[in-house]
Amino acid sequence: MNSPRPSHTATAEPLYERIRLALREGILSGHHAPGSRVPSESELGQLYGASRITVRQALSALQQEGLIFTRQGKGSFVARPKAFQNVSTLQGFGEQMATLGYEVLNRLQELREVPASAQVAQRLGVSVDEPVTQIQRVRLLNREPVSLEWTWVRTTQGRQLAQADLIGRDIFLILENDCGVPLGHADLALDAVPADADTASALGIAPGEPVLRIERLTHDIHGTPVDFEFLYFRGDTFQYRFRVDRHRPQE
Repeated sequence: MNSPRPSHTATAEPLYERIRLALREGILSGHHAPGSRVPSESELGQLYGASRITVRQALSALQQEGLIFTRQGKGSFVARPKAFQNVSTLQGFGEQMATLGYEVLNRLQELREVPASAQVAQRLGVSVDEPVTQIQRVRLLNREPVSLEWTWVRTTQGRQLAQADLIGRDIFLILENDCGVPLGHADLALDAVPADADTASALGIAPGEPVLRIERLTHDIHGTPVDFEFLYFRGDTFQYRFRVDRHRPQE
């Protein structure tokens, strides 16, 4: 449907803005499905009688909104709506996603006892080469892989986790409800890394694509470390959200 003709006192919309709004409406209405390719720069230029620079300005604005992404040599594609986890409270992935209406399942890749590496030993407060339980799971959101999770816990908890439902439940909930470990707080570090071959295969992406890596060390209410993890999230499907206060609330 054509927009109403502006009055003589109105300022005409820039052409790039018309292109942006038209594509945006098509994406939000579902006309352009997630994962589909949007018209090329040349196609948009012919359709709107616009220069390549004008078209690129519109596409750049859509990319900044997170509505499209580009692949080198292949064009622009509609981004999938991103699920998000608010990390202002300590919750497991499945625990929080379920409250937002998502179905969460886990694909258990590995559960075994291994000698603690120097990094794992330092984080968990055990000796190097002391046995710890290593767990690898792929987290599925609405049946689509969204993250690869590596977890290390002491063998006491690990043997209890081995008997629990790691397909349908969060490790946090199992630790608290089955193992009797009340959780207190977690320390997190975030960065972006290229996906290695194993991570890419687990997440259904190309090797070398950037993934969001979360390093998380969770402590019980006494401050004892109980769960050390590396979480690798697909950047096109998920985001972490934070709330930052200028002033710390009064205790």
